[in-house]
Amino acid sequence: MEFSEVIAKRHSVRKFTDAPVGRDLIDRMIAVAETAPSSKNTRSSAFMVIEDHDTIEAISGMRDRGSAFVKDAPVVIVVLGDETKTDLWVDNCAISATFLQLAATDLGLGSCWVHVNARPRVSSDPASGTAEEYLKELLGIKDGMRILCVIAAGFEKI
Repeated sequence: MEFSEVIAKRHSVRKFTDAPVGRDLIDRMIAVAETAPSSKNTRSSAFMVIEDHDTIEAISGMRDRGSAFVKDAPVVIVVLGDETKTDLWVDNCAISATFLQLAATDLGLGSCWVHVNARPRVSSDPASGTAEEYLKELLGIKDGMRILCVIAAGFEKI
C-alpha cells in the first residue's frame, strides 16, 4: 500500500471480528513502531503485547468512559515510556504509537488509541485514582516506566 493510501485509510476502529491477529502481524507492527524517531535518539518507548482475553477485559475497565470497547479487541498493545531516559517520553511514545497505528492500517488491521496518561479511572471522581495506576498494578509494570496509551487492534468488524 502506498503511504498516501495508508494515511487515507487509517481511522479509529472500535469493533473487531473474533479473528485472532497472527504473531507475525503483531511483530511487524512493533518493528515499525520501533523505528519511530525519538528525542536525542533515546529510544524511550517500549511495547507490551496483550493477547490474553481475561487481561484484555480487565484493561477495558481502566476508565469509566472510552475504554469499554477494548474488551472485544483480540490484541492490545500498551505503549510505555521510560521516564528515566528522557523527560520527553510522552512525545516519543506519541510518535511510536502513531507509527504503530499506521503499520496496523498497512497490514489490513484496524486500531484505536485509548489515552491512559493523566486520565482518571472515574471521570467524576478524581480521587478514584488514575487509569495508569490501575494498569501498572494490573500488568506489573516497573517503576520508571510510564503508560501513554493502549492501542486496541484487530480486524475491523463491518
